[in-house]
Amino acid sequence: MTTTEKSAPTAAGSGASATQAFRATRQQGAGEAVSPERVDAVVRAVLAGVHEAVRTHKVTYPEFQAAKKWLIEVGEGGEWPLFLDVFVEHVVEAVAAETQQGTKGSILGPYYLPDQQKLPSVAALPSRPDEKGTPLVFAGQVRDVDGNPVAGAELDIWHADEAGYYSGFAPDIPEGNLRGVVVTDDQGRFEISTIQPAPYQIPTDGPTGALITAAGWHPWRPAHLHLIVRAPGYRQITTQLYFEGGEYVDSDVAQATKPELVLNPQDQGDGSLRSEYDFVLERA
Repeated sequence: MTTTEKSAPTAAGSGASATQAFRATRQQGAGEAVSPERVDAVVRAVLAGVHEAVRTHKVTYPEFQAAKKWLIEVGEGGEWPLFLDVFVEHVVEAVAAETQQGTKGSILGPYYLPDQQKLPSVAALPSRPDEKGTPLVFAGQVRDVDGNPVAGAELDIWHADEAGYYSGFAPDIPEGNLRGVVVTDDQGRFEISTIQPAPYQIPTDGPTGALITAAGWHPWRPAHLHLIVRAPGYRQITTQLYFEGGEYVDSDVAQATKPELVLNPQDQGDGSLRSEYDFVLERA
């Protein structure tokens, strides 16, 4: 068995880790009370969509029973965070973006872990001594919508390694690897040394993968950096940055890419890359 095979995460393992992380952190607003009227309206709309699909496509009893079995398996396998983040979150994010100014957002995804190491404005993300991958320097500035620098803003950044795996969700990767919270300087600037991540395949050995196979879809996400950018008094941005010319940028299984979020790294002539990107925050 190769090293890559040993470190490959399973759907069940990723689902369990994602569920644990979600329960520990809870998304902002997730604990707020929801009125019965709101529950009634949304649930009725969802059920109406399901009912319409059944009628339109003349769903048979064997197909209905297969769907019921699949839903049970998603729950038992702990894959609801994976399934919802891949196939639903991009629409929730699009609705939230309708009232958002500044930098475009994207999905959080299932691989976020809170409370990572705080780092200065010029820093290298924690990594293994023999971390493989093309060196990448990611630099820029955080500003408000009027162009003023935001000092002390936090860039909570995490990404997959050169093989497409995340620390905390795959065996054999140290805790906190390629994760950190970088704090901008008094001019809102930052410079982060890391490696360029690889595209990755969402785990396909569970019910989510079975659905993807049955539908004839591909299970790949393009290479990307995850970021949460926050500062006191400003609206938090959750986003992802992709790489120009990368595989799957135009066919992301999670449908989360946006033209405004594509980086164009420049070769520095020594085998390393550099990319710059500025973030714009609006007042809360």
